[in-house]
Amino acid sequence: MKLIMSIVNQEDARGLLEGLMQRGFQATVISTTGGFLREGNATLLIGVENNKVEEVLRIIRERCRTRTRYISPLPPLMEPGELPVTTPVEVQVGGATSLVLDVERWEKC
Repeated sequence: MKLIMSIVNQEDARGLLEGLMQRGFQATVISTTGGFLREGNATLLIGVENNKVEEVLRIIRERCRTRTRYISPLPPLMEPGELPVTTPVEVQVGGATSLVLDVERWEKC
């Protein structure tokens, strides 16, 4: 038995859950925040048999694509009277970070 912990962008979470449920997998979702942009993420906890790990990871790859976004960084500290000039910065968002952990014991109560 394995536990897959997958951290995904909040925008991708619903589609990922739908893809998992269509294939008969269940997941627990925890709302999280983090990363460079301090955006909303979702951490999914998915318990699967060893032979189903690759199938779940394939679903995660299909549903959680990396995309490019442009953001305006916070302006630097300035002296009074100076005008802030910020140039949008290209950043990658989305995708997933997944950890596959061994489960010593699994019990459903």
